[in-house]
Formats: sequence, structure tokens, C-alpha cells
Amino acid sequence: MMAGIPVLAATAPLDSRDVCLEPPAVAMVWTGPDRPHETVAVPGVVLRRGETLVAIELAMACASDAQVVTGHRAQRPPLVLGHEFVGRVVDVADGVRAVDGATVSIGDRIVWSATVGCRDCDRCRRGLPQRCRALIAYGHERLQPRWELTGGFATHAHLRPGTAIVRVGETLPAEVLAPATCGTATAWAALESADEVLDVNGAAMLVLGAGLVGITACAMASDRGATVVVADPDPARRALAARFGAARTVDPDAPGAIDDALAGIGAPEYEIVLEASGAARAQRAAVDTVGVGGVVVLVGAPSAEALAVDAERLVRELITIRGVQDYAPRHLDRAVGYLRERGTAHPFLELVNARYPLAQIDQALAAAAAGTSVRVAVDPRDARRRR
Repeated sequence: MMAGIPVLAATAPLDSRDVCLEPPAVAMVWTGPDRPHETVAVPGVVLRRGETLVAIELAMACASDAQVVTGHRAQRPPLVLGHEFVGRVVDVADGVRAVDGATVSIGDRIVWSATVGCRDCDRCRRGLPQRCRALIAYGHERLQPRWELTGGFATHAHLRPGTAIVRVGETLPAEVLAPATCGTATAWAALESADEVLDVNGAAMLVLGAGLVGITACAMASDRGATVVVADPDPARRALAARFGAARTVDPDAPGAIDDALAGIGAPEYEIVLEASGAARAQRAAVDTVGVGGVVVLVGAPSAEALAVDAERLVRELITIRGVQDYAPRHLDRAVGYLRERGTAHPFLELVNARYPLAQIDQALAAAAAGTSVRVAVDPRDARRRR
């Protein structure tokens, strides 16, 4: 029993070994909506074939984490939240390889996928591991016997077999790398999805929402020669988008602003519209705004409202609507590659302008819910030193 959190007894698998942690790992456990996190010490893990133990360097608190703790996104406690992270390998079982095929070794600085597919079901075989029928999602799994280090709000993470691992080197700051495991890789996946219909290079593109995904997609697309208009009601977010390559930024609530921006970039119509806010009205605007033969990419879409579309217009104007949820391993690898090349060309470091120690996870999540920062950092290093 850990601080009122029941943990069932379990027998260690035969193909495994005990790894003692001295001092013990620390995990911040969410036990229910609007309740403070509980601190749990984890003195060791059972490391099985294909698994990896990572000391977390930095994690990020995002709006989806905040929605869980306030009860606006359904999850079953107890669990360790956090799905954006960077860390260093402190132990690794045999047979673990990175996405590029290299052997993962102790001391490697890595990022890893927020989800894990089984590699065997029909969806995994179709190249959709993020929608695996037996999906594991870090930061969303209930605590289990011998698997307590399930999310990013901890000093360590216990990675399951099949986790996509990308080695990241020592140069880029943790604040730039940690978001790669969610927003950056998702932005890459969204542009790849658009590319399968219409070449992003040189396209006239509208991005609705200047959060992490929208701003990052703007940077990636503009680096490829696209002319990007970014719409967001927050003037601070619009100013930020301009620094990430947006040719125009507009308030979507201002009448005619999106059409005026199109005229301002000298394009006849928006060929690609990427909806990255999840707001129902933005989803409707995305479908209404895209031009003939264009593609709409909806990312995430947590809105509970149904999206009504004019089917006759979709057919007549040859419009494609695509959905993107999370990403596949190749997207994470290519997103990190993009950051290596362009991570200092855009102010990615400035997207993280609030930082909290692990012990103040409740304050960090409150800051994430406030929305004044694109990302809020959670630093576990003090927790490791204190124990």
C-alpha cells in the first residue's frame, strides 16, 4: 500500500531482473479530480526484455494534463500524468533499439513516444501504431504492480517494449526537446497528412490555433516555402506566431479577417487548412474556408460537438478532410531531425516560460490550465537530489 494507493501483489516474469534505485524514484500520483497529487517512492523496478529505465531530465505540463486533473477529460486514477519528456538512459535490457536501428545504451539522452503499439494487430501492421488495439499511453495508464513509473511527472520513467526511442544528443536544450514527444511530432504528422493530398511546399496555408502544434506546424511549413496565415484570438499568441514564420496573423473573431489575410498574401484561396485548436467553431471555419481541391487537417479535436459539413460542397469542390491523432515512430524521429536543423532558427526555447519543481506539480498544472504559457516545464532534478 502506497499512501492510500492500493497496489496488488505480482510475480516477476522469468525473463526479467530487479533494478534497485538508491535513492528511490519519486512519482507524483494523481488520485482524482481536484485532489492534490500524492508523492510515491518507488525503490526499484523489474526490468524485462525490451524495457528501458530513464532518468527524466525535464517534462512538460500541457492543457490536456490540466483537463484531466479538473475532471474535464475522463481518466481513471491512480496514474502518473505527463506525456512530454526528455531524459537519460540509466538502465536498459537486451534488444532495445532506437528508431534509427542503433542499440540504445546507458547514458544515451533520448526522447520517447507518448504511445506504444503492439506491432502485431491489424492497425499496427497498417502503420497506425498510435491507434493500436492494445495501446499503451504514457501519462494515461493506471498504476500497476511493478509498473508505477508510467508518466512524465516523476524522476524516472519505465519504458515498455516497443516504445519508439530517438537519441537526441547533447546540444539542444531540454525545453526544446521535451515537447517533441507530443506537439512537435504531431505537427510533423499533420503536415505529412496534408502532403499526401497536396504539396505543402509553396502552398497557401491557414493554421487555426497558435498553441504548440499550430505554431510548430507554421514554422515547419514556412521553412518549406509555404505562405502561412495563423489565426488565434490571443494577441500574444499571434505575435509569437509571427516569429515562427507566419506571413500574416489574424484574430479569427474579427469579421472578414481571414479573407483579408488571404488577399494580403496574394493567394486566390487557402489550399491547406490545419485546425489545431480543437474548438468547434474553428473546425467549422476550417471546412468553410478551404479552397477547391484543398485539404483540411483536423488535429486532436477534443471538442464534444459534432461537426456538420455540407456534403454537396465537399463533393463539388473536391475537398479532402483528414484527421490526425498523435503520430507514428517515424514522425517523432523526423520531428527531432527538424529540431536539430531548425531548433535555434525559431524561438522554440521561448515557448516554455514557466518552470516548476516536481514537488509543485499542482501549481504547474494550474499554470498550464491558465493558458498564459504555451508549455509549462516540470523539473524533477531537485526531487532526485533531496532523497
